[in-house]
Amino acid sequence: MRGCLGGCVIAVALTSGAFAADLPGSHDLEILPRFPASNIVAFQEAPDVERIYPQGAIRRISGRLRYEREVLAEGRFQAVTYELPATHSADQVFTQARQTLHAAGAELLYWCQGRDCGASSLWANSVFGNATLYGSDNQQAYALLRLAEPQHDTLVALYSITRGNRRAYLHAEQLDASTPLGQVLPTPSTLLRQLRADGQLQLSADAEPNAEWSELLGRTLNLDSTLRVSLSGARAEAWREALIAQRVREARLELGDAGEGVLLIRLLR
Repeated sequence: MRGCLGGCVIAVALTSGAFAADLPGSHDLEILPRFPASNIVAFQEAPDVERIYPQGAIRRISGRLRYEREVLAEGRFQAVTYELPATHSADQVFTQARQTLHAAGAELLYWCQGRDCGASSLWANSVFGNATLYGSDNQQAYALLRLAEPQHDTLVALYSITRGNRRAYLHAEQLDASTPLGQVLPTPSTLLRQLRADGQLQLSADAEPNAEWSELLGRTLNLDSTLRVSLSGARAEAWREALIAQRVREARLELGDAGEGVLLIRLLR
């Protein structure tokens, strides 16, 4: 990664048997509590690094990495890799980390699991530069989040993996961008995955029923034409009309409480 030479502390240690102590000089990310009984096996930090975070499954075509979208940012960088206790799966720890950040107001920009993410070898070696993270394509997960104000220009990447030796790892990166990130929209597949997993979806504070957001949400709901949802919030009716214009069937959209605040979408069982 650019900006890292001479500026990073980079260390990797593989444990055997019982968990070893954390790497000297390593520490947790302030925004993400450590999962109990896990230990730091790799750590990096630097004052100025440029990073590219994918918003799509990774493929290598003609020797180059390909994915649908990306977020490019530069700034203060920290990364920590934990080996997880054998009593918990990588997916359990990943889910808890994602939910912890979401509960603090973080916006999910991309989320994939298993083979939907692409090859684990590409995530380990080409995205994160950490061979420890190479494992089964079926047992991986990746999420890219943007923190809430006043840290709205901070990105957090999560990646979990289970290796062939059954050891599980969670990797977390935090990048505090030195310039404003501007508008970064999530992907339709991410919003659908979040809606299915959590039963509801609350859009970010800057989401309006304009062309960009209504097209995004329309594409999200049309990925699964069997879903029915309720729309609540101050502009729920405007959102409903915008989604109908995006060819989401009217019968799939119910109006909930008008109330106040941003749009809240609830999955109707």
